[in-house]
Amino acid sequence: MSHQKKKGVAGLRDRLVALCPEREIFLRSGGQVKFIRISRRAQIGAACLAAATLIGWGGVTVSMLANNASIAQQRAALSARGKSVATAASKVEGYRQSVEELAEDLKARQDFMDDLYKTHFGAEDSNKAGADLLGSEKGDKKDGASAKISMGPEAGPLVKLEERQRRFALLLTHAVERRAGKAAAAIRSFGLNPDKLARSAARAQGGPFVPWKGDKGAMTGELENLADAMARMEFLERSLLTIPSGQPTATPMLSSSYGYRRDPFNGHAAFHAGLDFPGRRGQTINAAADGKVSFIGQRQGYGNVVEIEHGNGIMTRYAHLSGFAAHVGEKVSRGEKIALMGSTGRSTGPHLHFEVRLNGQAVNPRSFLEARKDVLQIQQVATARFADVGNRG
Repeated sequence: MSHQKKKGVAGLRDRLVALCPEREIFLRSGGQVKFIRISRRAQIGAACLAAATLIGWGGVTVSMLANNASIAQQRAALSARGKSVATAASKVEGYRQSVEELAEDLKARQDFMDDLYKTHFGAEDSNKAGADLLGSEKGDKKDGASAKISMGPEAGPLVKLEERQRRFALLLTHAVERRAGKAAAAIRSFGLNPDKLARSAARAQGGPFVPWKGDKGAMTGELENLADAMARMEFLERSLLTIPSGQPTATPMLSSSYGYRRDPFNGHAAFHAGLDFPGRRGQTINAAADGKVSFIGQRQGYGNVVEIEHGNGIMTRYAHLSGFAAHVGEKVSRGEKIALMGSTGRSTGPHLHFEVRLNGQAVNPRSFLEARKDVLQIQQVATARFADVGNRG
């Protein structure tokens, strides 16, 4: 051992001797004096034991603190994992609800289209009134469901069904618009304006407001457009059926035309407001279009008269009759028997005086009775459709 190390050890020993001198403790008890001597070695041992105890306690404390910190970290991790699981569960629940809502929307949309089609066509197969609307699907529109929920395995078929419904709605709308266009063209061929008929037709409507069950999304723009197109087609075809294009009697020739003529009684120039069909007394007189009998009786100069209101301001008048086969308020169809030919009123012999009036003004009936073949075919299609709808309730 070097001199420097020996010197250091000696210095440490001297400091311990100075700190731990031998001590005597005197105790008096019962008049006797006792003393306890504590050696330097005992003091040093006690000090070492106390130091070791302190160090051990400190180690235990540090270990407990570290353990608590670890437990806190584990709890935080568990809490974070719980929140993550809760978030995932919430997403799953939200996804499930989205799929269920989409399914409900699709069902409501399908019910709407089924009801709409049945209301306007009544047909349940391609051989009935809606057969001319069938065709190949055109166009595609993808939105709504794909943006509403993720393309999960459960939602995939629903998304495809929604897109198919949208394409069908667009297809059916185009077909209905084409059919309505044909009806509008047929109405124009009679010299009438279909748009003016639509504006002048005041249909009484009302009732409490009850929101439709599909307001949450099923009533899309495609279905609204389809409903509008169906309503327009319905009005135009019904209006077409009310136009008097059916022959009011079996007589093919006319004895007097619409407009200027010489009066058969005094020979003066006169205005003739209708067409005259000669025939035999008692010959059948038929309604020229669907309508409602509004008047039966006599009018000055006309003799016995039947008048039928057809809607949209159109009225037909059948005059000089010998008998009636209808009554006021009765609904009649095109070609239905309403009266018998005669020669009552200002008449020179058995014949039918036939008038068509639009908003009270007499118009030339010839343009109505000489309808083109294609116009008559459109009327026949509309008649078949309404008949089919009526039969199916």
